[in-house]
Amino acid sequence: MRILVIAAFLLGSAASAEPPAGSPPGIVTAVAMTDRPASASALDDSRKPVEVLKFLGLKRGDRVLDVMTGSGYYAEIIGNAIGSKGTVAALEPVVFADAKSRAEFAALTGRVPNVKLVEAMPGDFAPPPNSVDFTLMHLVYHDLYWASDKYRFPRMDPAAFLKRLYTATKPGGIVGVVDHAASPGGDTRAVVDKLHRIDPAVVKADFARAGFKLEAESDLLKVAGDDHSKTVFDPALKGKTDRFVMRFRKPA
Repeated sequence: MRILVIAAFLLGSAASAEPPAGSPPGIVTAVAMTDRPASASALDDSRKPVEVLKFLGLKRGDRVLDVMTGSGYYAEIIGNAIGSKGTVAALEPVVFADAKSRAEFAALTGRVPNVKLVEAMPGDFAPPPNSVDFTLMHLVYHDLYWASDKYRFPRMDPAAFLKRLYTATKPGGIVGVVDHAASPGGDTRAVVDKLHRIDPAVVKADFARAGFKLEAESDLLKVAGDDHSKTVFDPALKGKTDRFVMRFRKPA
């Protein structure tokens, strides 16, 4: 049922008139919105959402998938930036949902009605074919290699997830990946379990196997002082991890 609901949500904007070609996204305005929670705005300096979303190529009217949205930090910015003709499906693992997070997200969707919370496990979620213009995976791609009995988070198959994402992405559509960088080598699942980081080369290889093309990468969030040896949850590294930014595209 969740998949049917979100399918209608993603496809629902198809009847809307398309914005003029080259219409600039309202990213700067979206980040500057004064009704954003203070806790979200406080992250802007370290996350650089304006620069990141411009680099990734977000456009007005896009149908967007925000994978493992968390607090909805990017879902809210994107929902405002793409305008009323666009939609954001904010996917959050159902095992992380509770009364507090649902109430906070209800407030978010009250502020930005074109954002829809979807509670489903990434391993089960399958958007309709050719329904997504833009997908964001912000600090979460590594979680496809993570599993936890404590948090009831099951082991997933990254290749299967990317196969479904490729099918869901429209020809010419974009997938943006931002994640904590790990040093090259090592067993990916072991590194993720210990540090919650991932080798950029692993991400590139995964997406290439799925059929996506790496169009560009950026050092916008590069932090030279992070040697990749500590967990991203180390208090000294909060907001200061070395992160890579990649723009993948499904061939038109």
